[in-house]
Amino acid sequence: MFKQVHYTDVQAEKVEIEGAEKVTVRWVISEDDGAPTFALRVFEFEAGGHSPYHVHDWEHEVFILEGDGFMTIEGEKKVCRPGDAAFIPGGTRHNFTAGDQGLRMICLVPVGCR
Repeated sequence: MFKQVHYTDVQAEKVEIEGAEKVTVRWVISEDDGAPTFALRVFEFEAGGHSPYHVHDWEHEVFILEGDGFMTIEGEKKVCRPGDAAFIPGGTRHNFTAGDQGLRMICLVPVGCR
């Protein structure tokens, strides 16, 4: 099944995971759309917002669209800015934190990963 949608037409949901603050996610393409392999999500962080410092079994790929901030990967802070891409292997402890401008990013994960 083909799908084309503007990401803003997909409802933003507050990220309710413990340790997340001021973050929303839009499930732009998911298994609900018939995607058999990957889910495409857009995360939006308000200024100072962050995801929990966490680890999981699956990999994900991230592309920073706009804003500023940093990612912490296995205890090491790395600045992220628009145009940056990151591969985070499964089993890697990580989080994202927005700076003063907030942060918007695309995140690709295997289907079924929440």
